[in-house]
Amino acid sequence: MQTLSVLGPGAAEVVGSLAAVLDGRVATIDRTETNPVEPETADGAYELGPEGSWRGTTAGSGLQSLLDDLAGEFDYALLAGVSRTRMPTVVIGDHELPEGALLLERVADRSALELEAIATTLEETEPYVTLETLIDRVKASPKAERSGAIATFTGRVRAKDAPDDSPTEALTFEKYEGVAETAMSRIESELAERDGVLAVQMHHRVGRIEDGEDIVFVVVLAGHRTEAFRAVEDGINRLKDEVPIFKRETTADAEFWVHERSE
Repeated sequence: MQTLSVLGPGAAEVVGSLAAVLDGRVATIDRTETNPVEPETADGAYELGPEGSWRGTTAGSGLQSLLDDLAGEFDYALLAGVSRTRMPTVVIGDHELPEGALLLERVADRSALELEAIATTLEETEPYVTLETLIDRVKASPKAERSGAIATFTGRVRAKDAPDDSPTEALTFEKYEGVAETAMSRIESELAERDGVLAVQMHHRVGRIEDGEDIVFVVVLAGHRTEAFRAVEDGINRLKDEVPIFKRETTADAEFWVHERSE
């Protein structure tokens, strides 16, 4: 699912107009001062429209859960007046860009926005992928009727290896564009060719990822658990060895590229 935040005057109108030009299922999420949801009782609310489109409101703390819920069902999530780390963002006027957000475009007013150009650029940004999204993809395999097991691996940001370590605040990942995707696709294909393995999906996030957040997923659909477990383990090991993704670690005391520190 591709995500986009629009901030500034007229954000809701821009989101509505952009939803009309995108090809696929679009969910829109608004934040307004007249939010009908009571924050102390619920973090967000959304409803299904007559044509299968979602519209919702959020009090903020439930945003990630909302996006996780929508990721497997929608091609796009457009947010008006809401932002989060790493999210592609369009800023209107002098509205401040939140720290960690990816600036897609800044304009003086919404009339200067070219919606078709934004839609094209949006397709080139990092998608919002969840473990559940990948599980749904392997379940949709035409070979799924032969499956008796789904095994998964999730890698996440670890704050400490030992009690006395300086806490890791975040990891920032950069990939060798094009090459990384090709290498990961090759690993998926080669694992899926094994006897008993029916489908493989992998995803590695890039950008700044905070302590406790998920980094990488490996999902294997197989006939039996033995093949599933082996393929998952080999998949994450090969991803770390063969896919050109570089890691910068930010601790409470320092910041450094991990491959440089190990050298």
